[in-house]
Formats: sequence, structure tokens, C-alpha cells
Amino acid sequence: MSCTMDFAFCPLCGGKKINFVDNKKWVCSDCGFDLYHNVAAAVNVIIADKNGFVLFEKRAKEPRKNFLALPGGFVDADEGAEQAAMRECKEEAGLIIQRVTYLCSLPNTYEYKNIVYKTCDTFYTADLPTGIESVTSLTKTLCAQKSEVQEFVAVRIYDERSLNAVPFAFENARNGLRIWLETRQ
Repeated sequence: MSCTMDFAFCPLCGGKKINFVDNKKWVCSDCGFDLYHNVAAAVNVIIADKNGFVLFEKRAKEPRKNFLALPGGFVDADEGAEQAAMRECKEEAGLIIQRVTYLCSLPNTYEYKNIVYKTCDTFYTADLPTGIESVTSLTKTLCAQKSEVQEFVAVRIYDERSLNAVPFAFENARNGLRIWLETRQ
């Protein structure tokens, strides 16, 4: 999949000879300007209980509105991935995470408003908050960021079949959860 965005004019010199090359950058042959289409960093947080119930968010917006996603999002400028994971949980769910543990990273493709972004998705695990015994009870205590989340859902993930039954917003969540499943066996 290649980038679907083309510039009509070079943002530096205004020339019309700007092209997307090597599936990674725009180059203006008039002035030599390069603009790289770098990989964006994204985070996902797997919060599960001892019975294998995982916390999901039902998306409130496109892309993939009404499908399930893990808490997470893009890393902001001047922010580490771990901080982004904890921030996203707080913003989207009002959930204060004390610590996240790195699980894996996977390449991904994310299309938004007809522009294709390549991402590096990092996956973290986090413990349930103190005093909460199950993801099902956790879903009742969370406060959804209405612009991002319709509701919270607890889904039991225990094997490949249960994983394949989830209507994921993004296929990479399935891939990350597959690795998570392997660590639990």
C-alpha cells in the first residue's frame, strides 16, 4: 500500500515538481526539498484479569467506528511510549495506570482521511487497579472519553478461536493479543 496523498506544490519553493518516491518521501526536483513520511509510533494496552477477560473500547469515531480496540493511541511529540500508554488509558477511560510492561512491537498500516500512515505499534500489559478483581467490574467504573469511546467491553480471550471471534477495529490488536496469549500458556 502506498501513500495516497500528493502535493500540488512544494511547501518550500512552491514548485510543481514534487513527487512521492521510494514509498517513503516527497522530493522536489526544483529545489531539492525532502519531506519524509516517517513511521508513527502507537501504543496499545492489554488489561486482563486472571480469567482471561480483556478490556476493550468500542470506538466512537472513524476509522472503524463501532469496532473493538484496545486502549491506546499515538505517541505525542516529546513523549515516551510508556508515558503515552498510561496517558491514553487516563484520557480514554479515566483509568490511572501505575506501570506498564512491554510485550512486543509490530508494524502496521493505518489509513485516515485517505492518507496511509505506516505505524510501529507497541503493546504493553498493565495490571488491574487495586481493589478491582475482574475486567467486567472494571468496565462499570470507567469514564469514557465520548469523542473516542462509546462503551467498554470485557471479552474473554483464551485461544485462537476466541481471538478470531472479536470484531477488531485494527487487525494488529489481534496480532498483539496472539503474542499475549502465548505468554500466558
